[in-house]
Amino acid sequence: MIKRQIKTHSREDMLDITKIIQEALLESSRMDISAVLVFVPHTTAGVTINENADPDVRTDIIAGLRRLVPMEQGFRHAEGNSDAHIKASLLGSSLMVPVENGRLALGTWQGIYFAEFDGPRNRTVVIKTI
Repeated sequence: MIKRQIKTHSREDMLDITKIIQEALLESSRMDISAVLVFVPHTTAGVTINENADPDVRTDIIAGLRRLVPMEQGFRHAEGNSDAHIKASLLGSSLMVPVENGRLALGTWQGIYFAEFDGPRNRTVVIKTI
């Protein structure tokens, strides 16, 4: 298991971590890797795969989630970050990506994104080869 630290820069942020995941694969001593599990051990952050060619897609995803789950909705959770918990649940905390010849088998326009909803913070991403 490999852990990487991620620093987010705003309350809501989407960071392309594809290169971090690919580098972790290259560091692995295993030669028979068929997939990689990417896990985020946080309740107000998530991970997703989406387009990495146009940075406006990241902006649009965050804006869309803000419209779906506005920050001020009279939530009962006392910390004031219920929207972040809901957004993280919508994206999910893990994903599995196939690996072929030591490389992530992503589509042409796909990238792996760490999604922050309660930052800025120092976060962890867990990477497990399978």
